[in-house]
Amino acid sequence: MSPELELQLKTLPNAPGVYQYFDKNDVIIYVGKAKNLKKRVSSYFTKTHDSGKTRVLVKKIRSIKHIVVNTESDALLLENNLIKKYKPRYNVLLKDDKSYPWICLKNERFPRIFPTRRMIKDGSEYFGPYTSMKTVGTLLDLIKGLYQIRTCNYDLAEEKIQAGKYKVCLEYHLGNCKGPCEGYETEAHYNENITAIRDILKGNFKASLGQFKTQMKELANDMQFEEAQKIKEKIDVLEKYQSKSTVVNPKINNVDVFSIVSDDSYGYVNFLQLSFGSIIRSHTLEIKKKLDETDKELLELAIVELRERFNSQSKEVYTQMPLDLGEGIKVTVPQLGDKKRILDLSERNAKFYRLERFKQIKITDPDKHANRIMAQMKTDLRLKEEPRHIECFDNSNIQGTNPVAACVVFKNGKPSKKDYRHFNIKTVEGPDDFASMEEVVFRRYKRLLNEGEPLPQLIIIDGGKGQLSSALKSLDLLGLRGKIAIIGIAKRLEELFYPNDPIPLYLDKKSETLKIIQQLRNEAHRFGIEHHRNRRSKGALKTELESISGIGEKTIVDLMKVFKSTKRIANAKLDELEAVVGLSRAQKIYQYYHKA
Repeated sequence: MSPELELQLKTLPNAPGVYQYFDKNDVIIYVGKAKNLKKRVSSYFTKTHDSGKTRVLVKKIRSIKHIVVNTESDALLLENNLIKKYKPRYNVLLKDDKSYPWICLKNERFPRIFPTRRMIKDGSEYFGPYTSMKTVGTLLDLIKGLYQIRTCNYDLAEEKIQAGKYKVCLEYHLGNCKGPCEGYETEAHYNENITAIRDILKGNFKASLGQFKTQMKELANDMQFEEAQKIKEKIDVLEKYQSKSTVVNPKINNVDVFSIVSDDSYGYVNFLQLSFGSIIRSHTLEIKKKLDETDKELLELAIVELRERFNSQSKEVYTQMPLDLGEGIKVTVPQLGDKKRILDLSERNAKFYRLERFKQIKITDPDKHANRIMAQMKTDLRLKEEPRHIECFDNSNIQGTNPVAACVVFKNGKPSKKDYRHFNIKTVEGPDDFASMEEVVFRRYKRLLNEGEPLPQLIIIDGGKGQLSSALKSLDLLGLRGKIAIIGIAKRLEELFYPNDPIPLYLDKKSETLKIIQQLRNEAHRFGIEHHRNRRSKGALKTELESISGIGEKTIVDLMKVFKSTKRIANAKLDELEAVVGLSRAQKIYQYYHKA
């Protein structure tokens, strides 16, 4: 496996989507869907395959591309589209007539509604596609149960109805149709039902569910429990069902979709190409910034480049912001509905690509990764210099006993465990977090100054304004106020407090800067709790064994080296104790634990 391919495998997302395998000539040889892209694609390279064809396929793979989607159903539909478009060598070829089902709302007077696998461009509305005919059947059963819609294929022109050309059929007598063919139902009333049906097919079930629930209660009150259960099953199906697919929509035809996400150094522009309502291409372009270009400038540049590269002739473009792309190209900024969902999907792919690039850089060029993180932290935290060396303090005094503190150190965004330090609180009696913080900060930086060790660029105090003020007192005493940046982080809302600033800073919950601060805080907490636990256990041990007259610290250490715990010492035989500490002390210990 090539290093490039290995890197792509390591950075695949744990998300549903479609993957594409390319050979050495950059030709698609296989398209597949996955509930989890990382697990599914990795399995091709870690398992031993029984099929000879699969082994040959794996040998020919030179690169992998993927498109992230929202659900498994979307992945299934997108896979279907891409196989039909590119006809990869190792896929089972799909014929166009083996497509997924749609629900058609016919463009005619008194519209019919029916399932179909073939779309005819006659102005009719198509909803779907659906991955299961069972879902289509459930929806149509629901609609027919709520609304009396005709099933005949008569041409119900007004003049034909007035001429009495048609007669009502059995459906009318069964109560499934109100007889528009004989003029028993007006077109206006019929179209009101069609509007409600359209809402159901778009996923708006509120009104219909309300009617169904009322119907279920009425049946239950009439003791018709079997019929009520049938209605309840339909309600359950509808409440769980998501009718719209973001991947395919017949109304979105011959359109290019572009979105951008960026940071201080790069912009990432995703391109989705749609043809006949289906995604046929996804590509993300990485652009290095030169002069702090805006997202709008980068997006305009990328759109021209990508449309030319892929020879796009689309006359409409969906983007996140208004752009001027010249005459003949309509720019749409979607706000709602299917268009907005397809734009969100593009943006999601751009974000995943950016995340994967970060992972790849972290593996192949850790220095570049660290430089980017440091630059981002400097900007986010409004610092004068990059925080290459960060120290974080946390107090631990569970139930007021054995007060201790911990200092953890991060260098270039990573833990430097050899520099971690524990502190036993010496000058403070009882559980006083503020005084304890003041003591440990003073001791830490007094020592660094005396030993000529480098000082950090950033100090993080685990706590709110009180702990931060206590730490500042120590920096003032040492003459370090203003020379080292210091902030406090409050646990509840992840608020960042700065000296002399009553208003806290809130970082984006997904920002890398906040994640590193949280990692520092959690590491300091873990390190402090570990030391606190050790002190408590040692204290308990010391108290128990030192209460024996004539047993000192050296004897306790010798015993613990051999027996490992006080329980084993208590259960030891006299000769076993004598072999470690001699007869006289062994008798004292044995008698203490065997007074009875």
